[in-house]
Amino acid sequence: MALATRTDKRPSMTRTLWDSTIGKKTVMAVSGLIMLLYLVAHMVGNLKIFFGPEEINHYAHWLRTVGEPFMHYEWTLWLVRVVLVAAVVAHATSAYQLSRLDIRARPTKYVHKKAQATFATRTMRWGGVILGLFIVWHILDLTTGTVHPGGYEHLHPYQNIIDTFSTWYGNVVYIVAVVALGFHVRHGLWSAAQTLGVGTATRDRVLKPLAGGLALVLTVGFVSVPVAVMTGLVS
Repeated sequence: MALATRTDKRPSMTRTLWDSTIGKKTVMAVSGLIMLLYLVAHMVGNLKIFFGPEEINHYAHWLRTVGEPFMHYEWTLWLVRVVLVAAVVAHATSAYQLSRLDIRARPTKYVHKKAQATFATRTMRWGGVILGLFIVWHILDLTTGTVHPGGYEHLHPYQNIIDTFSTWYGNVVYIVAVVALGFHVRHGLWSAAQTLGVGTATRDRVLKPLAGGLALVLTVGFVSVPVAVMTGLVS
């Protein structure tokens, strides 16, 4: 008589963590913090436009030579891009799956909305969708030049930025996305702190103003560029 063999395997620790709600929230928090660090660096780089074309054009070239001679030309930049794509995919996937779990947990809407639900909280999903669509448009506009309104020039971000923000739709799309980003960061940073166990009743008094302040700095910093082009400060 043949002995029965067990073919079922215990799921890996990684799969078990991912299948749990706390695991998805952790992935969402960590990936969000990675993107936040990039946004701060990206904003600082954008502000170089106020120092003239040579400054920001040189910055665009420098980004491709970081790590040389150990790293080949553009290797570091592509490594950053790969990490960012992975963070965006992980963030969007965990957000979507958490949303589906939330809907299944309560198939009917609450009769009364929770009083503590802020505007930023209620718009997190739509904000995420707006930002996802904006990322695609932004890459096609200022990275590949596919939908760029002017004559796209590689490694000449100064002129490319002026071309984009010389159009009404370029300004509208960018400013709407940045405002959505501000709300997303304001709620997301505080939420990430709670997920990672950093938030406490005492620390919340610091975390909430910090999240709001950082969101405001990012919003003003990014919006200042199209405003400068529209007003002729940068031309």
